[in-house]
Amino acid sequence: MVSCIDWPVSSAGATPLVRFEDVSKRFGALTAVDGVNLEIAPGEFFALLGPSGCGKTTLMRLLAGFAEPDEGRILLNGEDIAGLPPHRRPSSMMFQTYALFPHLNVEKNISFGLKQRGWNKDRASARVEEMLRVVRLEGLNLRRPDQLSGGQKQRVALARALAVQPKILLLDEPLAALDRKLREETQLELKAIQRTLGVTFLIVTHDQDEAMVVSDRIAVMNEGKIAQIGAPHEVYEQPASRFVAEFLGEANLFPDGAHWHLVRPEKMTLSATATPGGMAGEVMEIAYFGDRTRYVVKRPHGQVLRISRVNLGPPLSLEVGDAVWASFAPDSAVTLAS
Repeated sequence: MVSCIDWPVSSAGATPLVRFEDVSKRFGALTAVDGVNLEIAPGEFFALLGPSGCGKTTLMRLLAGFAEPDEGRILLNGEDIAGLPPHRRPSSMMFQTYALFPHLNVEKNISFGLKQRGWNKDRASARVEEMLRVVRLEGLNLRRPDQLSGGQKQRVALARALAVQPKILLLDEPLAALDRKLREETQLELKAIQRTLGVTFLIVTHDQDEAMVVSDRIAVMNEGKIAQIGAPHEVYEQPASRFVAEFLGEANLFPDGAHWHLVRPEKMTLSATATPGGMAGEVMEIAYFGDRTRYVVKRPHGQVLRISRVNLGPPLSLEVGDAVWASFAPDSAVTLAS
């Protein structure tokens, strides 16, 4: 079970744009969101991160107006938005599938929400041109979605969501359909666009790397509760629990009575010769990633260690089956509460 902890809820003392107050949502016997308290500051890029079924998507849907909480309140700009339909909320949502209209060109897809809100033609055209510049799609305004690449479709969906000038943009796994290289490039573009426009972004993702790259703060969720909130480096370097440690990156865990000590793979060293205080083991796997090499080492009693070594110099002369010694500096270990 996940305990409820009162985390610091907003950044730098800013007046929150979004506030969840003791929010719960149930679907029959399932409690999808369980007493969540959370604040998101204006201009913040905030990530909801967690495994499937943790409640992160439900929390976003509650904010968007696609569902209503069973308990608690959601405040947006200081106003309780209970009962307010999605189209009347000062938010916009970008879906994983992009949901572009296949019969409309890029320009008309972007302007669709503006027409629904009663913008006149000149004002809407100027806004579309601005959005095309922001997402770097100038000259593609007359193409249909089937004439665009996956990355270009993603940018059209982003431009359409931002065109209506939302107070907060909700992003539901927006990069999941992209290949790895394009996804990594788009992560940086998303962050740059958010910083340029100053719009509050809330992203839902199960991709730890994505959350770490784009966000100012991360809320790690599990079993409908918030397990930890903090800046990416805080959550990674100082996880509050074993769950957070293991979910956010790889973790080497060493038991110590009622506690566990965490050592991240990059903070461990490996040697082909015995070292004072080193832990003997056998190389079970070697994986080359270009910028680093990961070694999987099995200790005599069965514990498996993962050790990451940056490829700055010559590689270690190791093969699967070799005897090795793993070690780490005492100050690189983090004691976990549970």
